[in-house]
Amino acid sequence: MRTLLLTIVLAAMCGCRVESDDVAVQADEAPAATVRHADPSGRFDEAPTPEELEQQRSSGRWRGDLDTVRVDTVASARAEAGFAESAGDIAPGAFGQPPALPLGGRIAGPSVLQAQVLLDRASFSPGIIDGHWGDNAEKAVFFFQVSAGLAPTGVLDRATFDALRQRAGAGPVVVAHALTEEDVSGPFADIPTDIYEQAELDALGYESVDEKLSERFHTSPALLSQLNPGQPLDQLAPGDSLLVPAAGAAAGGAITGGRRPAGAVARLLVSGTGGYLHALGADGRILMHFPVTVGLSYDPSPQGDYRVTAIARNPEWRYDPALLANVPDDEEPATIPAGPNNAVGLVWMALSEPHYGIHGTKAPETIGYTSSSGCVRLTNWDALTLADAIRPGTPVAFRGTRDTDQAGPAGGGSEAAPTETEAQGPASRG
Repeated sequence: MRTLLLTIVLAAMCGCRVESDDVAVQADEAPAATVRHADPSGRFDEAPTPEELEQQRSSGRWRGDLDTVRVDTVASARAEAGFAESAGDIAPGAFGQPPALPLGGRIAGPSVLQAQVLLDRASFSPGIIDGHWGDNAEKAVFFFQVSAGLAPTGVLDRATFDALRQRAGAGPVVVAHALTEEDVSGPFADIPTDIYEQAELDALGYESVDEKLSERFHTSPALLSQLNPGQPLDQLAPGDSLLVPAAGAAAGGAITGGRRPAGAVARLLVSGTGGYLHALGADGRILMHFPVTVGLSYDPSPQGDYRVTAIARNPEWRYDPALLANVPDDEEPATIPAGPNNAVGLVWMALSEPHYGIHGTKAPETIGYTSSSGCVRLTNWDALTLADAIRPGTPVAFRGTRDTDQAGPAGGGSEAAPTETEAQGPASRG
């Protein structure tokens, strides 16, 4: 195994090769991975409408992943019925009290935001921190309960909250952050949707300061605005104070927040049915949990056992129409510059299955709620956290990603086995 400083050509299954300049790439070989892209417009991570997102947020589809262990839907319904908060209650002064428990169902409010921050800091990621409960929060709670030796219900009760608080560490869940030059520096520019116009740019950076800050604090521009009423996010300067979730840069790191697994990662498990990735210890214990987006049935993620072959940070992306089923072969290939709004985000983890990888995204709000074109997508911050915790050679098991998959029982509580199902949602490549 060796560490290489090179320009690595990776073709990612999201339509393209991925190239990374002047970055440390750990590899036991220098593979050519492939990324495919189905949408010739280049709008790789087309976000669903708010209505579609809300429908998918609490669809419950992920529960089909479980066999002998079930989410307590009765307790979830009771939690929803007894919950008195709303999304409109999220405000600067709303976080001085303990959260209203239990949490479950279609709910939103300050208590949900508190839970999401703690889950994020405990490395049981809820995806984007937005104050809205949903499948991502439910499965993060469920598998945290499994990891902590608690009865797995998917409902955040008092015992689970106390264990989560201990794992996540002391400190507030919302903090005042003094903005630095790095926080607000650009350049910022609108990114064209046309793939060839993107290829003419120097980088696919952030389009606005609020987009950059949202990624640094694992949240959304809408939530930052709600926490900071009357403060225009497009007019921020170094030294300004902004109320933010205590995650990411506000929890001790730039984007990842310094999250670390509670032990050495021995292997990864990707569930297509459940829409999650687990970093497992040698004993099968869940060390880290991330919501993911995997492939639709027409272009599914791989099935079986593979390994990570290389890790490239800040990769470029090689758009190659010859690899794409839905793009005319006579279109010209193009090299898309690196950046957080690149189709594969801020990191690419190549797999031993040609044309597949694990990577970031430019649309964090879609993770766990939409579908990809075969690759495994995470939020940029979760992908970076995972990349820091593994190395080339790490085994990766894919389950529940093909119709031919045969699932076994969840067994013992260390990991739940997927069952046969088909991922659903709007299609996007990679």
